[in-house]
Amino acid sequence: MAEKEIQPQEVPKKQAVEQSSSPDDQGYLPGKSTWPEVVGLTAAEAEKKIKEEMPADTHVHVVPPDSFVTMDWRTDRVRIFVDSSGKVHKPPIIG
Repeated sequence: MAEKEIQPQEVPKKQAVEQSSSPDDQGYLPGKSTWPEVVGLTAAEAEKKIKEEMPADTHVHVVPPDSFVTMDWRTDRVRIFVDSSGKVHKPPIIG
């Protein structure tokens, strides 16, 4: 019995996803994953701004200085790292 020659299949290239700059019905900006504009604000001010721009089920965590955090990645979580004075010291990101 003759073996069939297997031809490699062409894998389609990923298409670029166009990110919208306009919010959807809930005010969520689909392409937003970081908030550099809140650096220097208090944790409460930063949390309020992030919650305004994210879906209602998003968990916002304020992380005190020198705290340990898990390394798991969650798209429904934003961590706000604050310094000893309670101000945001680096841009919060989704994860």
